[in-house]
Amino acid sequence: MGMTIGEKILARASGKDIVKPGEIITAKVDLCMTNDATTHLSIDIFEQQLKAEKVFDPQKVVLIIDHNVPAESAKTAEVHKKMRLFSQKHHLPFYEGAGICHQIMVEDFVVPGQLIVAADSHTCAYGGLGALGTGVGCTDFTSVLSTGELWLMVPESLKFVLEGDLRSGIYARDLILKIIGDIGANGANYKIMEFGGSAVKKFTLDDRIVLCNMAVEAGAKSGLIEPDEQVVNYVQAAGRQAMDLLKSDEDAVYEKIYRYILDELEPMVARPHFVDNVVPVSKIGEVMIDQGFIGSCNNGRIEELRVAAQILKGQNVDPLVKLFISPASKEVFRQALDEGLIDIFVASGAMVLNPNCSVCWGGCQGVIGEGETLISTGTRNFKGRAGHADSSVYLASAATVAASALTGKITDPRRFVR
Repeated sequence: MGMTIGEKILARASGKDIVKPGEIITAKVDLCMTNDATTHLSIDIFEQQLKAEKVFDPQKVVLIIDHNVPAESAKTAEVHKKMRLFSQKHHLPFYEGAGICHQIMVEDFVVPGQLIVAADSHTCAYGGLGALGTGVGCTDFTSVLSTGELWLMVPESLKFVLEGDLRSGIYARDLILKIIGDIGANGANYKIMEFGGSAVKKFTLDDRIVLCNMAVEAGAKSGLIEPDEQVVNYVQAAGRQAMDLLKSDEDAVYEKIYRYILDELEPMVARPHFVDNVVPVSKIGEVMIDQGFIGSCNNGRIEELRVAAQILKGQNVDPLVKLFISPASKEVFRQALDEGLIDIFVASGAMVLNPNCSVCWGGCQGVIGEGETLISTGTRNFKGRAGHADSSVYLASAATVAASALTGKITDPRRFVR
């Protein structure tokens, strides 16, 4: 019996020829990463409880400040200071103000076939490059920080076969919202969501990252796509070498196989207060908005910014709406500057923020007040996620957010897409 790509990565990491779902393994990680949401807790455990003197491998531990940038309080400033000092002491790769942790990891570290753990749930984004990324809590991360190993159970895999083509005005973001709406927020609990089919081969890396990044919102342990020449070219252009171009065996076993014809897809919107409360935008009704946000680790890359710019060019944001745009990294920001996208955003009345988690995190920028409504390309829309407990967050594509910012209400973007 064959293995899936996820099982092959875990077999290599655990030094085994074969692993099976349900098997408990101890795996060596290729990389681990942590950000300012919980790193201060891991450092305290590492130093005060484990009393460890060094990390397992300084070249495989990455610290990134991205959630509250710049610091919005003295307490946050102390967290950032603790991370700086720890990284200096142990000679670790350290980033501050460079962008969102997952985008930085994709740009600077990830290669196919790796097992990567991080103290952030959207680590599954790395599956877009054929690496198995998974989030862990700060205590598990601290153990990895010391030993370089992770204890876990091999997950079952779900296969999502994608065929056809996305029509104009519809994006990978709409697809993953549709899938989450169909299978539910618990539909992939502790499973690997593997995306395949002829459509995936035509997807850009940005598209693939979008799909894998949101897998955790269906409860998945990770999301994965088989790497191909496009991934190899990207990795090599960044000065890295492709590690393992693993593919699932033809006789690999999946717990369940889902099939989607992309030509049938519509723009989708997740309604408050659950990510799986998804409907087509045509059924959303009259929903007035106070704020829009384009950014996050799911939808803040250059392709999403280009889509938004195309819609906003020569238009004005509704005077009663605030539109915030935050590129996913400094590199994305620079590219958007070079392409003239930032000029378009500013001319439209949008406010461009520094690269960070921003409104999606809800911790320091663009917080919404009581009774206000946000439409966002962020990852979650839980009650109080972006501000007051009695506010509302809708999730949609960058195109839908941009179109809605122009009209002042949630709007089908296809009328604006040239």
